Amino acid sequence: MSRLFPSAEVRPVASPPVNPATRLSPRPPHPLNRLRLLAWPAYAAALVWYVQENGLPYANDVVFCFLIGALIAMAVHSGQRGGALRVLRDWVPVMAAVWTYSLLRGYGAHTPWPVRYRPQIAFDTWLGAGQVWTVRLQHWLWHPGSPHWYDYAATTVYMSHFFVVFVLLAVYWKRRDRRFHRLLALYLAVTYLGFATYVLYPADPPWLAALDGHLSPVDRIVQSVFEAGGVPRAGSVFENGSRFDNDVAAMPSLHAAYPMLLCRFLWAGAGPRLRVLLAAYPLAMAFTLVYGGEHFVIDILVGWLYAIVVHRLLTRYLDRRAAGRGPRLLGAAERWPSRKS
Repeated sequence: MSRLFPSAEVRPVASPPVNPATRLSPRPPHPLNRLRLLAWPAYAAALVWYVQENGLPYANDVVFCFLIGALIAMAVHSGQRGGALRVLRDWVPVMAAVWTYSLLRGYGAHTPWPVRYRPQIAFDTWLGAGQVWTVRLQHWLWHPGSPHWYDYAATTVYMSHFFVVFVLLAVYWKRRDRRFHRLLALYLAVTYLGFATYVLYPADPPWLAALDGHLSPVDRIVQSVFEAGGVPRAGSVFENGSRFDNDVAAMPSLHAAYPMLLCRFLWAGAGPRLRVLLAAYPLAMAFTLVYGGEHFVIDILVGWLYAIVVHRLLTRYLDRRAAGRGPRLLGAAERWPSRKS
């Protein structure tokens, strides 16, 4: 066989000599490339300065500023060309929508309708077998001046309201996930529906109803935990408030609506462990709000109802719209001339 098919001898080919003078030396890094490494330290310094001067950022307008700042810092640090402009292009309209809601929410405190508290107290008294659940829970669990572990846990759950949805939106946006626009639409729909209700039905939370003498004394647990924990200037969350503040925006509870919305939104694609967390989050928030004196039980139930109805109706509409767009895109692709022809 070797005679029929002689093996071909492969001889190495000598490469031509290379003149060392002609070799390309590595290009020195541009000074701006080194400056981009300062993006995250600059962002962290700005955040620390803000907390020291103004307290914890919690209002939608401030949280969005720091969220956009984090995305810009990420884009600059990675060296992605045009990344910062993409952040501004995609997020400034979102920030404008949220700021508009915050502004309208503040004006919603000045409505011609009287502030309601009797229906909420009557429902919670019936549900609590003669006593409002906020008063009952605080009588059982709250020890003024000496918070327990569950008080700190409740405070953590309460504060998650101000950033969980925004962080998830940022993750979807970073991954260019189509769910970004869907979750954003659901979030804005629930938010603006809640605002419309605040205007038409201004309602006292338990702590304010107690302050006006309509309930037994009620403490704001989260505020007390902040003060007892010695968090720097944390009291500003409640003392300074927001320029868009509205104390009678209690019905429905958006603090309760957003966890239920996330539960519904993420449930289909979640595994067993994540589903346990998704189911526990709305319940933990509900307990926190009632125990903490921030909402009546009826406020939470209406917030859940808003989230469920908006998710069901808007998801159905978006699915139909996407299904109708699919055949049109497919037909356009079939009519497009092939490059092979």
